[in-house]
Amino acid sequence: MESIAWHQPLCVIDSHTGGEPTRVVVNSGLELQGLSPAAARKFLATHHDLFRRAVINEPRGNDVLVGALVLPPTMPDTLCGVVFFNNVGYLGMCGHGLIGLAATLHHQGSMGLGKHRIETPVGVVEANLLSPNRVQVTNVPSYRWKTAVPVQVGAKLVHGDIAWGGNWFYLVQDHSESLTLNRWRELTQFTQEIRQALVQQNIRGADGEEIDHVELFSPGSPGTDSRNFVLCPGLAYDRSPCGTGSSAKVACLAAAGKLRPGQTWKQESITGSCFDLEYQSGPALQIQQQAVETVVPSITGNAYVCAETQLHFHPEDPFRSGIIS
Repeated sequence: MESIAWHQPLCVIDSHTGGEPTRVVVNSGLELQGLSPAAARKFLATHHDLFRRAVINEPRGNDVLVGALVLPPTMPDTLCGVVFFNNVGYLGMCGHGLIGLAATLHHQGSMGLGKHRIETPVGVVEANLLSPNRVQVTNVPSYRWKTAVPVQVGAKLVHGDIAWGGNWFYLVQDHSESLTLNRWRELTQFTQEIRQALVQQNIRGADGEEIDHVELFSPGSPGTDSRNFVLCPGLAYDRSPCGTGSSAKVACLAAAGKLRPGQTWKQESITGSCFDLEYQSGPALQIQQQAVETVVPSITGNAYVCAETQLHFHPEDPFRSGIIS
């Protein structure tokens, strides 16, 4: 099904949050009025996935880029809705993307300083625009599902926590890898092997959901608490400290008694960018007949608009709907 009026350009605004890019679609031309983000995500995946591919995939995009499609609000107390997507599909939440979205909406003149509630497919989050380029996001309730889960990765046995921070993560500390930017290829390969092992060994999140993010940790630079390397679902690594991954980390720290409510945790990325994290106690959930304590994390980071452009789709362009690798 054709999902783009190919003769019309598509306006987008690009930003980066801690080095990780976000592409906000300004005028999709899609009829999504009245759909919640969860319903819109399902509708897009079923009927208009060509839109995602054309906006994000090469030659107009790349594997690192995350898209953000802004939706009209469906609740009276929210500013807007959003659906996040990447080169392989759709995300539940995206912390860096929400920070980038807030900075972009301010750049457009449609978001003022202060607190705003935004609908996502996994729940309502709050974006507190502290300045034009600094945003604090209060995420959905997050939790540690399992701890010290063993995974055999070739000849190496690793252990990691399984946690939810808006997406599912497997968080590993006993990996013996050096988390430096010049080793991104080796780290990408290793985390891809972990993800493959999770699938092969049928290790999943709650309700059998796929764990599509892998996160490695090590000590950070002076003045930070930790450094991470995060493999995203599209097999690119996160240039930022990963908002949902940092939320999952905070949930694990809280569950282990290593971080108090209101205490700041400074999370560094592989590129050296940082998020300031803290949490408050969240609601207790009943998941698979198990009582689960949650936390409500907040993520503070910087985002900068770096491009405003129009995407063109020539009707004779063989790659107008993107290159699928």
